[in-house]
Amino acid sequence: MKSKLFTFAWTAIAAAVLLLASPSAVPAQEGDPVVIDSVVAQVNGDVLMLSMLKRETKDAIESFKQQGVAEQKAIEEVTRRQPELIASLVNELLLVQKGKELNLTEDVETEVNREMLRVMQSQGFKTIAEMEEAMRREGIDPATIRSTLRTQYMKNAVLSREVDAKLFYGPSTEEVKKYYEQHRDKFRKPETVTLSEIFLSLAGKSEAEVRARATQLLTQLRGGGDFKTLAAANSERLDQNGNRVATQNNGVVGTISLTDLKPEFVTAIKNVPAGGVTDVIRTDEGFQILRVDARTAASDSKAFDENQVREAITIERREKEREAYLKNLRKDAYIRLAKEYEATVGPLLATDGPSTKAANATATPATNNSKGNKPEKQ
Repeated sequence: MKSKLFTFAWTAIAAAVLLLASPSAVPAQEGDPVVIDSVVAQVNGDVLMLSMLKRETKDAIESFKQQGVAEQKAIEEVTRRQPELIASLVNELLLVQKGKELNLTEDVETEVNREMLRVMQSQGFKTIAEMEEAMRREGIDPATIRSTLRTQYMKNAVLSREVDAKLFYGPSTEEVKKYYEQHRDKFRKPETVTLSEIFLSLAGKSEAEVRARATQLLTQLRGGGDFKTLAAANSERLDQNGNRVATQNNGVVGTISLTDLKPEFVTAIKNVPAGGVTDVIRTDEGFQILRVDARTAASDSKAFDENQVREAITIERREKEREAYLKNLRKDAYIRLAKEYEATVGPLLATDGPSTKAANATATPATNNSKGNKPEKQ
């Protein structure tokens, strides 16, 4: 069952594994110093404990390491950001408290159960109990997973209801139309291009050798050579199994919006007509020649779409309004930091000055809105 558990597709699983692997989850051995837990902050009727901060710190260090950062540098970076981490955990507690006040607990629990069921089905388990037993065998605590999901969903639900929904439904139709007229460029369909490539890898070869080969292929193409044939014979892009993909697709990359292309590729194809090829392009991995198979010019939307415009307004204003919402929660709350954290964390939680990005670290986009869906109207 191990292979199934390693494919779980949500971050909470990894977080739980790290939590269970942290020193606080391991019984103290004879001779080890016993660390007494202490309060980092009191937030209304809840407390943020040192043990929780240590678990979050361990998680953050592991996250950096997974991105390729050396362990010592990861530790130094997380230590430097500890005040931001504490501020984000305070904000998290405030959002969870607000969710309970808004009677969102039952809805959130439904979402947690739905997610557990989704994972159960996607991983081929027949029952939740079977999945949870397999998790325990791998050292993963299902209760911890549920708790992590519960907290995240509660934060998202509060922000979606209290901020995003008001931004979405607040403006009148006339205000929405006015915004549309003033921001027409936002609603233009961007130019798209269909591309094919010949890619030559630098792996195990000298740059001069690969560049010369790429230049030779470019000369053949501009002399009338067939791109598909040359791509199938020469392109070295590999799939996950280590097979050359061009032998199957003749180098076709697909249709891509110009806004999704890297700047260097946008520049390379700027004046290349459909059917033309670029100059040789140097990348980190090697050299490429791109063929523009087709172009579709940018165009205005066919008609005014009110929901689309409301989504754009919400996205544009969401970060600022969420910061303001969190600031108001802190203003109405009783927050007391342990003395050793007052100087560093206190300014991040201040409500009488500009809000900081760190203080808003828990204000993550609502899951149901991350793809542009409408927030739930209350």
